[in-house]
Amino acid sequence: MPNTLISIQIIPKTPQGENVIPFVDEAIRIIAESGVKYEVHPLETTMEGELQELFSVIATMNERMVEMGCHNVISQVKVLYQPDGITMDTLTAKYR
Repeated sequence: MPNTLISIQIIPKTPQGENVIPFVDEAIRIIAESGVKYEVHPLETTMEGELQELFSVIATMNERMVEMGCHNVISQVKVLYQPDGITMDTLTAKYR
C-alpha cells in the first residue's frame, strides 16, 4: 500500500511572461508518465505512492520547467506521509 499523498501546485516563471497552462500541462504529463496514481484538481494535482518516488517526480517536473526556459519555479507542496499506508480513497471515499 502507498505510504504518501502529495498535492502539488507548480507555478513556473515563464520565459516571456506567457500563459503558464502549456507548462502546467507538461508537468502533468510528467506525472502521468511516471506511472503513479494521480488526480488533477483545479488548483493542484494529488499523487499517491512512495515518498521518495513522489519527490523524484516533483524534481523531474521542476527540472523540466527550467529546460523549457523558465527562470524559476515555485512548487507548493502538501505531504501526508503515513508509513502504515494511505490512499486518496481512504480520505475521500465517503464523498463519492
